[in-house]
Formats: sequence, C-alpha cells, structure tokens
Amino acid sequence: MDSLITAAALALAAGDPLGALKRVALRDDAPALALRGIAMARLGDFVRAKDLLRRAGRAFGPKEAVARARCVVAEAEIALVSRDLSFPKRALAAARATLDAHGDALNAAHAGYLEIRRLLLIGSLDEAERMLAGLDPSPLPPALRVGHELVVAGIAMRRLRTKPAREAIARAGDAARRTGIAALAAEVDSTARLLTTPAARLIARGSERSLLLEEVEALMGSKALVVDACRYVVRDVSTTIALTTRPVLFALARALGEAWPNDVSRGELIARAFRGKQADESHRARLRVEIGRLRRALRPLAELSATPDGFVLKPHGRREVAVLALPVDEEHAEVLAFLADGEAWSSSALSVALGASQRTVQRALDALAASGKVQSVGRARARRWITPPVPGFTTTLLLPALLPNG
Repeated sequence: MDSLITAAALALAAGDPLGALKRVALRDDAPALALRGIAMARLGDFVRAKDLLRRAGRAFGPKEAVARARCVVAEAEIALVSRDLSFPKRALAAARATLDAHGDALNAAHAGYLEIRRLLLIGSLDEAERMLAGLDPSPLPPALRVGHELVVAGIAMRRLRTKPAREAIARAGDAARRTGIAALAAEVDSTARLLTTPAARLIARGSERSLLLEEVEALMGSKALVVDACRYVVRDVSTTIALTTRPVLFALARALGEAWPNDVSRGELIARAFRGKQADESHRARLRVEIGRLRRALRPLAELSATPDGFVLKPHGRREVAVLALPVDEEHAEVLAFLADGEAWSSSALSVALGASQRTVQRALDALAASGKVQSVGRARARRWITPPVPGFTTTLLLPALLPNG
C-alpha cells in the first residue's frame, strides 16, 4: 500500500473525510476508489459513495477477497444510514464470513453490528440480542466500541430497561471522547436525549401528562392495569393480552380505560369503535357482540359490566387503570415516528420497518403529504420521504413491532 493510500486511510480513521479526499480524489485504482467511496459517505453523498464502492469491489482482483468484502460492508453501512433496508443480508453475511476466515476480526465484528442495527431498526429484538451475545466487544477499538454500546443501549431502551441503557450510553460517551471524532460524540448525545424526551402520554382519571421512558418503565412494573395504545395491548405486570390484530376491541378497551372509573355510554363506544357512525339498531347489536368478545379477551385482567348508559371496566383487585398513548395523537403516527429520526426513508423501507404492505404505507405518506407533514425528494425508485423532527415524538421505542416477549 502506497503512502497516499495509507495517509487517506488514517485521515478517515481520524474522522477527516476531506483530508482523505485530498490525497486520493484523482485516483481510480481499487484502493483509492474504496477510500473515496467511504469519504463521500461520510460527507452524506450516498449515491456517489455506493457507485464508488461498487466500482472498487469490481476493480479488486480475484485474490483480494478481503478487500472486496470490506467494500460490501461499507456499502451495507451506507444502506443502513440511508434507510435502504432492502440491502441483501446474505451478501453482508458472506462478507462477514470472508473477513472472519482471513483474520480481519474488527471488520467482521463491524459487519455483525451493522446487521444488529438493522434488526434493531425494524424491531427484531430477540434476534438482535442473540447476535449481540455472540460478539466479544473486548478487543474493539474505541470507534467500534461506541457502536457496540449504542446497540446495547438501543436494545435496553426498547426493553424498557433504562438503567442499563444509561450505563451503556455513558460507556459509549467515554469511548467517543477517546476517538476524538465529533460525529461519534454527536451520535451518543442524540441517543442520550431519548431518555430525556417524552416517550408517551399517561391518561388516567380524566387527566393526562407526558412520561419519560424511565416513567414508562415504572408504570409497566406497577400494579396498574395498563391499556397500552402504543403497542395495542392490555397488560399488568405479569399478563399481556395482545389486541394488535383486533382494532375494534382495542378501541373499546381504550375508551373504557380513558373513562375509568366511570362508565362509557353505548353511543360513545359505537362512535369510537365504528369510526363515528350514527348509532342504529345494527350498530347496537354489533356493539353487544364486540363487548362480549372483549369481555372474554380481558377475563384474566378485568371484568366489563353493563350500566344503565353503557359499560364500565372493573380490573381485578383494587388497582388503578391507566392508558399509555403516543406523545401526540396523530393519524399515521407510526409512520411519523420513523420519519422523526430525520433520515430520508423510502416507502419500501417503511413497509419493512412497520410490517405493513407498501401500498398501505404509500397511502399514509400521501395523506401526510397532503396535510404538509411530510415531503418527498427524488422520483420513482429514488423517491424518499422526509420530515423535520415532529414535536412530541421521540423515536420508534414504543411501536407495536417492538413489543417485548413475555
């Protein structure tokens, strides 16, 4: 490796992409193309970066398997940052295996953390934790240690374990300071802010207030019966009843939870569950059927009793009822929560992350665009959706796909 390539690589390692480009900007050999691609990615030009890395991968000879694998890993990182969740997992896994086989443990570990970050982004916590358990962070240099600790913090926050999350963020901050790279320190600060930003709203006894993630954790560990409107479940500390696929039942449960300890009239329940339709005899008959279904579903946690005007929720034992809602009640709130990270998302990536059809996501985006809450850039397959951070939204910490097992 010649001196310019070495100098450019050192500049990139120190967080100086412009310094790297000054040394290799006019070169088209494979190592220079790879370094130029990484530098362009650091500067935010992902399209140019991907093109350069692909050219570099083709330019490396058949005996340079490690170099080609590193290009694949760099391209996967660009895909993750640019929210291209369609990047082939097999290619990344093959690159990681190649790097492992040739003794490049650090880049192999980096490839593993990229896959874990992708799993974390789409809410596959169990698989992310299994992969994380198979990685040894002890030999990692400070820059990679930052990534490791942020992954640990991300999983802990989504599991509602704020103390381990704070400890991991503190370790990430120490590692970021040792690197001297401002971008890493900014990423740590951004993650730390999630713990001081409202993550949800608590609605109980006719009033509501914002909750930090730590307070959500305390609520979930209390004796209260919680109607969780973030993840569409009704739960207490030991039992969780999922209503994710039963929206009418959940709408009834939420209405009853918000009114507790008072009852809710039949007319209001019909309006909440059946989207504002005027009550007639057919709706009253359907309400009786749905209340029966909800009564059976909630039997382990509560009873539903008829009153002269409607129905009332009666939890087993002497305990409170609380509704946990998103920080802002907004149609298509789940889509806005993903876009609130400030990155540009494609509809296909949102579809993967939300576990919904691309057509459903596109309809939501069109509705949000019509109301001026999101905007698109690019056309056709290059079209991306962006929005400024939405006031009141943290991130996707409490969305349905992130529901902890058990």
